Amino acid sequence: MIFTANTRKGKSACGYFNFYFLSHQLIISSSAVFLLFIFLLIFTSCNRGADNVPAPAESSTAQQIPGGVVWSGAYPAAILQAGENPLWFQLTDEGPVHIESIEDAVFVSALVPWPYAPHISVSIEKPDGIVMAVNRDGFLKFAHDSSGRLSLYRFSGGVTWQDYTVGGFVYYNDKPAALLYLNDRFIDTNLPLARHRTWSFNMNSNNMFTLEIPALNAFPAEQGWNADTLRQGSDGFYYYRVSRRDGIEGAARMFRTSSLDSAGEEISIQVFYNSAPRSQEITHPSLPPLPEGFVYTGLYQSGGNIIASWEEQEEFNIGAAGFVVIKK
Repeated sequence: MIFTANTRKGKSACGYFNFYFLSHQLIISSSAVFLLFIFLLIFTSCNRGADNVPAPAESSTAQQIPGGVVWSGAYPAAILQAGENPLWFQLTDEGPVHIESIEDAVFVSALVPWPYAPHISVSIEKPDGIVMAVNRDGFLKFAHDSSGRLSLYRFSGGVTWQDYTVGGFVYYNDKPAALLYLNDRFIDTNLPLARHRTWSFNMNSNNMFTLEIPALNAFPAEQGWNADTLRQGSDGFYYYRVSRRDGIEGAARMFRTSSLDSAGEEISIQVFYNSAPRSQEITHPSLPPLPEGFVYTGLYQSGGNIIASWEEQEEFNIGAAGFVVIKK
């Protein structure tokens, strides 16, 4: 209708169409400018408000490495970044499992005699990381990668380690060496003595391998000898204990040597026990509190992190066990 009225006034349809188009284009342009002004006003207000918002706290993350990732050498089970909150891990048959808090470990594991329970048996700090011998499982290693990230490596002993108890952990020729033995003190078993008694690993792969220690070769498992203790004392000597399972040789025999490349001298039970490390309460102001019946069993530092092992204990029994990583 508008188009017809303007035609009557002598304007061509084409001329009116051009005017109509330009008028609406002007209206649209004005609206766009108005909307742009409103948008800039809101955006500026949001930015001003954002200046007053505090920065978020550094979060704690345990990034698991997905399967199928190609890795040169041993691959980490997880990359750990401790932030505001502790990183809690519980030991299981499948290795360490991340849990939200220590409360998640209460009343979840049966209390069993310590020789048969997964727990961190012995730990050794070295310049390249912290190595832990885990009873009934294998080794754990905490080390920083080239980017400075704390990496957790697991070296599983499989079914062999599930049947035997860790009796000691030392370094032999710069190699970690964990001793396995058969413990039938609490449970009768028909299992044979551990034929391969000492195990090790390196960073070339996640596979473990056996390691021969000459000092123990004089007491072979094939002849019924059970070596149940191997440790290095604060005096630098290595101490080990052996006994015959059939009892023919009587009581256990204890030895001391300055080198595991050769057999040691036999010592008294008093000297042997005096060489054992003294248990002490683990305390640190940064350690989070534990539930009743739980205790810290070890404390270590790696870069800007503190790593502490923990256990649920009741007399000679252990329930849940694991470790926590916190930022210093």
